[in-house]
Amino acid sequence: MREAIPVYSLSTFGPDTNDFRIDVLPYLLLHYPFLEHLHRLSYYMLIYVWDAAGWVTIDNEKIHAEGPKVIFAKPNSICCLDLNNRATGFMVCFTEHFFSLRYNNNVLHRFAFMTQHVSIATRISHEQSGKWDHLLMQIQNEFENIFEGKHDLLRSYLNILLHELDRSIFKLPVKEEKNIKHIKIIRFEQLVEDNYAHHRHPSFYADQLHITTNYLNKLCHEFYHTTSGSIIRSRIVKEAGRLLHHTAQSVAEIAYELGFESASYFITFYKKETGITPENFRKSKTLKS
Repeated sequence: MREAIPVYSLSTFGPDTNDFRIDVLPYLLLHYPFLEHLHRLSYYMLIYVWDAAGWVTIDNEKIHAEGPKVIFAKPNSICCLDLNNRATGFMVCFTEHFFSLRYNNNVLHRFAFMTQHVSIATRISHEQSGKWDHLLMQIQNEFENIFEGKHDLLRSYLNILLHELDRSIFKLPVKEEKNIKHIKIIRFEQLVEDNYAHHRHPSFYADQLHITTNYLNKLCHEFYHTTSGSIIRSRIVKEAGRLLHHTAQSVAEIAYELGFESASYFITFYKKETGITPENFRKSKTLKS
């Protein structure tokens, strides 16, 4: 198999970084040149751009990095940065483990933008940017200090930051606490993320959730107006698109990586879901590059 896209953890930035870090954008790529090359995230990444020239590539989307703008990517996304050295703003990276140490498992998914199946790139007003500047400078100062309780404060600041992003995107009124149905659908999404390459049947996920397949479909219709099978297939298509666009792996190799019995089965599946063959999708992306 041809060389796969490297997966980077936060420890790639340095031996003292495991679960959280913040960096300023000026000369970011000079200090961390690996960010210029395609890599797969194992952490959440938030980039706040005040002013820059360049692009941020996340999966199949190329985002113009002019500000003020916030760009957000989740674990497993394939990305690379192409920013000039005079870019201004911040990059915040963190793991779910870091956040959940204080706020419990699944709580990240209370943010509406976390349920989106695409990367987030949203403009913010100049008035909002003043708040972002102030908050991110506080986070940077706390990250650099050596006092006791540092990580607790960083989690609190991160919580505020994510709430600000949620409000900037959706501008929703106060929401009710998530009920048991919402908790089930969140857990389903997490299970799909972990198992899509090996389990394509909704019955597997229903069993893991201790509910029937019919009830799982009812939940998917209620929250996403689609079926559980469609959500699973969409995740497979998303990963296939990443690999077709960003790697030189053959269609047969990608089919094997995604758990298909044969390349022909994968080609049939992909064309049925997207209306285009894997090779033609790859050619279309090559022509646009």
